[in-house]
Amino acid sequence: MSKKDAYERKLQAQLDEWSAEIDKLKARADKAQANAQLAYHKQIDTLREQQQAAHAKLSELRQSSEDAWEDLREGIDGAWARMGDAVKSATSRFK
Repeated sequence: MSKKDAYERKLQAQLDEWSAEIDKLKARADKAQANAQLAYHKQIDTLREQQQAAHAKLSELRQSSEDAWEDLREGIDGAWARMGDAVKSATSRFK
């Protein structure tokens, strides 16, 4: 397995984990009182947008050549860091 393939698998696994966490947050939001639901759902919508952006970066990586993927890595790592921070922040607010 190439470094690029290993990196792609790592990113996909993290996206899958975040998706599951967002689904859990949505379930909690659905059970919250009406006034809290609006704020929770707004935050979940923001997370979904960031998740879509991260997925787009992964697609871009998948389409890159074996030689060019390293050039994309910095931008992808930044997107992943922002997404991870957003999920952690949302999780802490939902407790």
